[in-house]
Amino acid sequence: MNGRAGRRREPWLGLVGVLIAFGICEVVGRVGLVRRSYLPPASEVIVRAVELAGDRAFLNGVGATLRAWALGLGLAVAIAVPLGLLLGSLPVVDSAVRVIVEFLRPLPSVALIPLVSLLLGTGTETEVALIAYASVWPVLFNTVYGLGETDPLTKDTLRAFGFGRLSVLLRVELPGTAPFIAAGVRISAAVALVLAVATELLSGFGEGLGVFIAQAGLATDGTRDVLAGVVWAGTLGLAVNGVLVWGEHRLFPWTPERQATTGRGVGA
Repeated sequence: MNGRAGRRREPWLGLVGVLIAFGICEVVGRVGLVRRSYLPPASEVIVRAVELAGDRAFLNGVGATLRAWALGLGLAVAIAVPLGLLLGSLPVVDSAVRVIVEFLRPLPSVALIPLVSLLLGTGTETEVALIAYASVWPVLFNTVYGLGETDPLTKDTLRAFGFGRLSVLLRVELPGTAPFIAAGVRISAAVALVLAVATELLSGFGEGLGVFIAQAGLATDGTRDVLAGVVWAGTLGLAVNGVLVWGEHRLFPWTPERQATTGRGVGA
C-alpha cells in the first residue's frame, strides 16, 4: 500500500516543487530585489513562452533543433551499440582500444566546435556530429556493462546445445543488455538536447532554439525572451525524458526495478 501511495504522491510533490520555485521567482521579480531587466517575474516569462507557441518562425527553429537532436542521437546509437557489443564480447579488442576510448571520452564537445566547423562547415552537419560525439559514451558504456551482466549459466547452456557465438548474442546477450542500452539512450537523449541548444547558442546564426536564445540575449530588454527560450528547452527535456521512461517501463517489464515496483503495488 505504501509503495502505491508513494507513486501517487510523486507527481504531486513534483508539482508542489515547481509551484514553490515559480512563487519565489515571481516574488523576487515583483518586489524589486532584482531589476526586471535582469529577472522578470515568472508569470511574464510563462506568458511569453506561451506566446511563442503561436510564432511560426520560433516553432520552425524548435523543429530544426529537434531534427539535429534526433539525427545526432540516432547516429550515436548506431555507432555505440555495435561497438559496445564488440568491446563487451571480445576482451582483446576492449583492451586494445581502452586507452583511446578513455582519452576521447573526457573531451568536451563544445571545445571541438572550431575543429569540426573547419572540417564540416557551420551547418547542420557540425551540430549533428557534435551531438553524436557527446551522446555516444553513455550508450557505449551501458552496452558494455549490460553485456557483462547477462546470465553466464544461460549462455553456457546454449553453447552446450551447440549454439554459436552469434546465436548466443542474439538469443541471450542482446535481450539481456537491451534495458541497459535503453537507459543509456535516455541519458544520451538529455546530453544530445543540451549539445543541440549549446551548439546553436555558441554559433549564434542559422535557426534553432539556441539561436533564438542567443539573439534574444543581444537584444535590448531581451531577458524575457531568453528565459522563455530556456523554459522551452527545459520543457522539451522533460517531455523527452518522460516518453523514454514510459517506453522503458512498457518494453522491459522484467527488469529488477520494474518488478520491485510492481511487487510493491501487488502486495499493497
